[in-house]
Amino acid sequence: MTLMLHEPRRRLLIAAAGLLAAPASQAQTTPRPGRLIVPFAPGGATDVLARALVERTQERLGPMLIEHRVGMRGSLGTEIVAKAAPDGATLLLGSVMTHAINPWIGAGRLYDPVADFTPIALLARIPNVLVMNVDTARRLGIASVTDLLAYALKYPGRLSYGSGGMGSTSHLAAELLKARTGILITHQPYAGFNPALQGLLAGEVDFSFQDLASASASIRSGKLRPLALSAARRSSYMPELPTLSESPARLGLGGFDISLWFGLFGPAGLAPELSLKLNNAFTEALATNELRERLEVLKAEAAPSTPEQLASLVKLDLARYEALARRSGSRLE
Repeated sequence: MTLMLHEPRRRLLIAAAGLLAAPASQAQTTPRPGRLIVPFAPGGATDVLARALVERTQERLGPMLIEHRVGMRGSLGTEIVAKAAPDGATLLLGSVMTHAINPWIGAGRLYDPVADFTPIALLARIPNVLVMNVDTARRLGIASVTDLLAYALKYPGRLSYGSGGMGSTSHLAAELLKARTGILITHQPYAGFNPALQGLLAGEVDFSFQDLASASASIRSGKLRPLALSAARRSSYMPELPTLSESPARLGLGGFDISLWFGLFGPAGLAPELSLKLNNAFTEALATNELRERLEVLKAEAAPSTPEQLASLVKLDLARYEALARRSGSRLE
């Protein structure tokens, strides 16, 4: 016997059957509401960037929850994404810390920074700046990188520097400076960038590498003297300040580049079509006036890229930071 259906009911059943029969690949190439894991504490640069990006991409990608998973220099949150399903519902706002430094200091043992992730897009860079306490600089007669190195060579071990902790970019920048120039300086690690900045302002240490956003207010007020950026190029927010690479060739600082970068990652196995859609959405967001205003607060430069370019950056920085981390003895136990 043939079962006769009313036309509306028949159409509804056909539509439902079509959804059930849709291939899995189609579901994996369509962005859907999910979560963006931020592996660092609220209020920092990663959090500010994440919120700005989510606001500007939700029309294209749907609502996205920002989820903070803090611990082990970002490794705990990063591990969550490494183990997530590759459906676009769980993404990571990673950084040079999570993908290039942690594996060498004992904080990245929970994941493989290459095999466990799909690189989607580089997002932004924040330069570090070599700064001195102004009173200290005046007392020692230091007004430039050349002066700083000359003093350090003349008085080995007398100068001290503060960092945001073992294995931080501020620590590794100073270690690279030591390796390139042969100076002997004393390390004073602090529990983060801000405590290191306060220690510098209080005269507890002589100099530090600070991210430009954190140091800019004290530079403007005249409390800190900037000597050079540790990034590959000058910053549009302080274009008059040279990079360490621009120092006289005899100092051996050519190609010096220790800076913060932030990138978007998904779990390994993310469909190329989905990765490209996400890349397009976040790249377009970076070009909006709203994002430019947020980036200015962070003193960050937009740095959009292809997924392939981010993958290359991760591999390049993994190799660079391995030697530096081993030389510096950076290890979190």
